[in-house]
Amino acid sequence: MGWWLIFAVFLFFICAVLIVAEVFVPSGGLLSVLALACLGGGIAMFFQHSILAGWIGVGLAVVMIPTVLIFAYRLFPKTRFGRSVILRPPERQQGDAVPDTETLKKLLGAVGVVLTPLRPVGMCDFEGRRVECVAESGFVDKGKKVKVIDVESTQLTVRTIEESNEKLMKG
Repeated sequence: MGWWLIFAVFLFFICAVLIVAEVFVPSGGLLSVLALACLGGGIAMFFQHSILAGWIGVGLAVVMIPTVLIFAYRLFPKTRFGRSVILRPPERQQGDAVPDTETLKKLLGAVGVVLTPLRPVGMCDFEGRRVECVAESGFVDKGKKVKVIDVESTQLTVRTIEESNEKLMKG
């Protein structure tokens, strides 16, 4: 009856192959049903041999199925089919979405113009560069001049410059 055990192990192997195939081939669950049938047949054969062999087969299945699924899902993005199906994240230039802190620190003390109302967050223009800013206090209308007073990580804090203060700063 040793060949029945070999056949049961073979059914476990076929089950693993079908589980991997289910990850790669859209079958609507048919391959999963076949894999479960192979698994059930293998476990039944183990139990026919002996109770101990049956429980060893169940333990093997409990370890095998998650291991095979993890392996298949890690392998999938590396296959040609996986690369063609999985979306790639967009390639961005540094500073495209969120400027790096070093670049922002250079703006400390810079004067710019509010492009969108700061409520308290909005966009400001500093010498042609659009940057998201936070108003020091309250609401700041579009078109007002602001000065960067603080840079913390990737957040610029700005203060409104009054026209009379601006003339004093220049003069």
